[in-house]
Amino acid sequence: MTDEKAWIIQAQHGDDEAFTRLVETYQTPVFNLCYRMLGEPEAAEDAAQEAFLKAYKNIARYDRERSFPTWLLAIAAHHCIDKLRRRRYLTFSIDEDEERTYELPDRNALDPEAEFIRRQEQDHMHKLLCTLDPTDRAALILRYWYDCSEVEIAQALELTVPAVKSRLHRTRRALAKRYQDEAPEARAERRPYESPAF
Repeated sequence: MTDEKAWIIQAQHGDDEAFTRLVETYQTPVFNLCYRMLGEPEAAEDAAQEAFLKAYKNIARYDRERSFPTWLLAIAAHHCIDKLRRRRYLTFSIDEDEERTYELPDRNALDPEAEFIRRQEQDHMHKLLCTLDPTDRAALILRYWYDCSEVEIAQALELTVPAVKSRLHRTRRALAKRYQDEAPEARAERRPYESPAF
């Protein structure tokens, strides 16, 4: 029996220390999912805490035949979907260009320009993800960031497998088209005799 399975059994019998170990093991993946869904670190932190609280309250009902990470990520994804749906009706942005903070590239990076472009592309992809329907966004994140199978996604989001396949196919095509239409311009190739500053 793995440590994880032992912790789950112990947590289902009321052992808070065992549940704490599960939280420590999965806090990063749950936070990352919430961040990709909500786009704000503070909101992601709150959502991750809520997801763990829901998992704690429902651990006795967890079916040990299912994947625990998938069950936990499903709770987080549903919580984020609910938050996004409520947010859609409660708030709106007055101006598009809200102030953003950017992390500085690693000093040890060999090519700061490439790092900057990579981060621009990540920011652009994140903005595109934020335009998706919350359920489509959750399906895409579970598939490509967490490598969940279509069956696991269907169980997590309470959809049929064909519905998941259809959503993933439609969403990938829409994202690819938007990405190509709006992608930051690729850097021009530098001629060998030019300075790296140009």
